[in-house]
Amino acid sequence: MCRAQGITKMKNIDVFNGDADGICALHQLRLVNPVESVLITGVKRDISLLKNVRAESGDEVTVLDISLDKNRVVLERLLSNNVSIRYFDHHFSGVIPEHQNFEVFIDTSADTCTSLLVNDYLKGECLPWAVTAAFGDNLFDSAIAAAKPLSLSNDQLNQLKTLGTLINYNGYGGSLDDLYFTPDALYKIIKPYANPFHFIKETEAFSVLESGYASDMHHANAISPELENSNYAIVILPDEKWSRRVSGVYANQLAQKNPDRAHAILSIQTDDTYVVSVRAPLSNKNGADEVCRQFETGGGRKAAAGINRLAQNEYDRFILVMNDIFKS
Repeated sequence: MCRAQGITKMKNIDVFNGDADGICALHQLRLVNPVESVLITGVKRDISLLKNVRAESGDEVTVLDISLDKNRVVLERLLSNNVSIRYFDHHFSGVIPEHQNFEVFIDTSADTCTSLLVNDYLKGECLPWAVTAAFGDNLFDSAIAAAKPLSLSNDQLNQLKTLGTLINYNGYGGSLDDLYFTPDALYKIIKPYANPFHFIKETEAFSVLESGYASDMHHANAISPELENSNYAIVILPDEKWSRRVSGVYANQLAQKNPDRAHAILSIQTDDTYVVSVRAPLSNKNGADEVCRQFETGGGRKAAAGINRLAQNEYDRFILVMNDIFKS
């Protein structure tokens, strides 16, 4: 479109986590309200995304599934520059700023996710994608409850569970090079599909992720826990692309198989640090964020959290924290 003299066209910027929750939250919003937008995302653990926003007065920024607390400084600067921001999230937020240009939908309850918050905002217009995201976030009970109005068969529910798991799986990695699809590319493949079952049947992307997931999980399942007791288990994965890709979904699988204990997956990185995924017991979805926030690069939510860089000399302290938070 042309610009009238002295008038700059408002810009839409969509900032979203690269996992199933972030992608499906954005997909729901843009199915209902399609706009041309600048996409800003990254691997699942890249949550300090607002620093990449280049916005001017009058621009509109939508933020999905990244911690407000980890983006507070840039958020406040954008608001002071007259940028309008709409924020959906379920991670720890700290104190929420008040501003006339700030519309916020944050709920840190352990049984919700960003896509379910967006689903409520849209009054269920794209519910199958919200259900997909809830499955991907390991919120199986919440996904099944949310899906009731859809009257899906068990086979259909399992298809959405698989899809959510695969989209989530694609977001994990130490860098974009570890992923099968960059999150913005995967979103663009999903974008034409209002119906997730059509996406499953019609796209090569689904088959690529399904095959990769099966291979990576085969490797992970062959590794025994480093430490295991009735309260928690710790698994250390090698410095391999497959282990970085599978760390989060493998933690979710272990949580489903052993719902009364916590789990931590530590993936060795090339610089001899660990990337850590922590899952609280499904029978008591609390404590994962409490563990991870005690380390410099840690954060997340009550049921599931992570640490981007845990030095190997901090491993013993990590065990002590796990003991303290998940003691019986």
